[in-house]
Amino acid sequence: MQTDSNWKNIILGVFVLLLAVLNVKFFSFTVGERKNKVKDEIVIGLSLDTLDERWCKDRDIFVAEVSKLGGRTLVEFANCNDIDQIKDIKSLITNGVDSLVIVPHDCAAMAKSVELAAAANIPVISYDRLITDADVDIYMTFDSYKIGALQAKYLIEAVHGRGKIVRLYGAPTDNTSMILKQGQDSVLKPYIASGAIEVVHEDWVADWKPINAKMIMNAALIKTKAIDGVLVSNDGTAGGVVQALKEAGLAGKVVVTGMDADEVACQRIVAGTQTMTVYTPINRLARKAAQVAFKLAQQRGVVADSTVNNGFKEVATINLPVVAVDQRNIDETVIKDNFHTRESIYGKAK
Repeated sequence: MQTDSNWKNIILGVFVLLLAVLNVKFFSFTVGERKNKVKDEIVIGLSLDTLDERWCKDRDIFVAEVSKLGGRTLVEFANCNDIDQIKDIKSLITNGVDSLVIVPHDCAAMAKSVELAAAANIPVISYDRLITDADVDIYMTFDSYKIGALQAKYLIEAVHGRGKIVRLYGAPTDNTSMILKQGQDSVLKPYIASGAIEVVHEDWVADWKPINAKMIMNAALIKTKAIDGVLVSNDGTAGGVVQALKEAGLAGKVVVTGMDADEVACQRIVAGTQTMTVYTPINRLARKAAQVAFKLAQQRGVVADSTVNNGFKEVATINLPVVAVDQRNIDETVIKDNFHTRESIYGKAK
């Protein structure tokens, strides 16, 4: 009986010990998983100025790429309001994002947001528009100077080196507008100086809004209808210009430039009411930005190809290539890249 009792005690002791070991292992495994999950979960903050056709596309591609990399994105958009955008960024910081991507409404006003992010040790990417006078980590964009030069060169060739033109610049709060203008000026300057090109009207388009562009174009048409070309900085504002030209019976008779290769702009190009756009492959930019944001969040190195001075420092910059697009090459560029479908462009040409 004593022997049986001893065996029972031994078996019970082994069983208790086994349970203890199993519990410890289970506990250790669970804690380890949780720690690793918290460490490995990358959260990227994306603060957008607004959500029009262009920025919806950027957002969707960016979010999808972050998800593919194993992270998630918190998105805010400010409806062209600086105060709201700063509030949005404060919220993203409070929510513990690991890196921050900002499309600024006012490039100067967003310097405050960069300060707030730096205080929280969060790296910042200035996306497509350069935040000025701030310690930005990376600037990701297309070469705006080159885009402006492409637009002006195309217009000059289309009007055979002489004529009367209207110039619509971008939003005065957007540093990109200034750089686009500099690129345009680099081409136009000698033509204007010689008198071959006459600028009959020019203005800045507040918030890049088409309605504001239409009002500027209407003001130009009141001065004169003898206009050969309109140098427009992007496709959204080109839409306002084309509408004004339609109402004046001049659509398709005046050279109109643009940028972004928006779907509706490509439809206008096919229809002949807008002459050209500069194709900025947003899908490549958004994916690349997501990859860079992910690396910064992991404190990994990022290789830039140039720098741009933003008034505070030389900001490491990643530029992506661009191309001028018109009726002659639209199929082999935006359609070939699946940026838009052939049906969506040719089936709805306007």
